[in-house]
Amino acid sequence: MRLKESVQAWLNGALNDPIVKILSKNSQLTKIQLETLLIDILAENISGKQLKYDEKARLRLTKAKISRGSFNRTLKQSKGNVIKSIYTVLLLGYLGVFESTTLDPYLEIANKLHEYVEAHKDIPDKGEKMKAQIKVIEIIREELETSLKRLSSPSGRVV
Repeated sequence: MRLKESVQAWLNGALNDPIVKILSKNSQLTKIQLETLLIDILAENISGKQLKYDEKARLRLTKAKISRGSFNRTLKQSKGNVIKSIYTVLLLGYLGVFESTTLDPYLEIANKLHEYVEAHKDIPDKGEKMKAQIKVIEIIREELETSLKRLSSPSGRVV
């Protein structure tokens, strides 16, 4: 499979993951900024070689041709939003906000996300163990979706 198809297949899978959808919807990144950032960071890992920005621009999911300048502007915006988010976390940590029990539900979700990622890593190749592992992953994913929807809702209830 060519580089473009493999990168776009990976992007489609990642961006259509239900947990990624919830997390990205409530993040500082637009869908296009997230896509651009993922291409910038991961395309070279997939291709195994250094890519120029005009090559990265061609990897976007859109059918329209994206200029290198447009790709770079979107990339700059996404990196700026990520940096602002990190500074927000640092600021809250410095002010002692993370010691508050009101953040406990978010920390629980962070632990569940870690559990979900670890469960994905440990899927056996085949057999009953694989079926059981996939069932566990599905349960964790459903719990995560419900918890994330509840936390992202202003009333704290799943709608």
